[in-house]
Amino acid sequence: MTATHDTLRVEIQQMIDTETRAWDERDPELLVSIFHPDMVWPWPPNNTAHNPMEWQFIQGRYNRDRWRESWRVLFETYALVHNHRTTLRIEISAEGDGAFAVVDVDTLWRHKETGKDFHWKGLAGKGYTLTDDGWKLIYHTGLLVYPDETGVHR
Repeated sequence: MTATHDTLRVEIQQMIDTETRAWDERDPELLVSIFHPDMVWPWPPNNTAHNPMEWQFIQGRYNRDRWRESWRVLFETYALVHNHRTTLRIEISAEGDGAFAVVDVDTLWRHKETGKDFHWKGLAGKGYTLTDDGWKLIYHTGLLVYPDETGVHR
């Protein structure tokens, strides 16, 4: 591993930290600032739906105004109970222009009126591409839980 790849790993971690801060601060503008214009985000119907034949596009291809508005509505409607995120892996392409990260997410939202919980829990696969404007998040898989070596889902 070269020092360059070490530096790039730090840059990707900074992207992950920016996204985490956007959720923590409930800041839709900061959140959309990290997305590439060609961002796509397939989402499984639940965190055990490993078969991508079941997945759906809730948001479609990235649209800054539409996505920012959907996050604004989420932040207005739900209180953030906790947002725990741990980076498990960052892999940089040999060319240094692409990256992949695995982040363990445990984010709990609570509806402000009904008190109903909305829980995001599982591993996210995040793809990053290096652009003229720096790193941008270009794809993200919905959260999935996986069995560990004992067969227990984490």
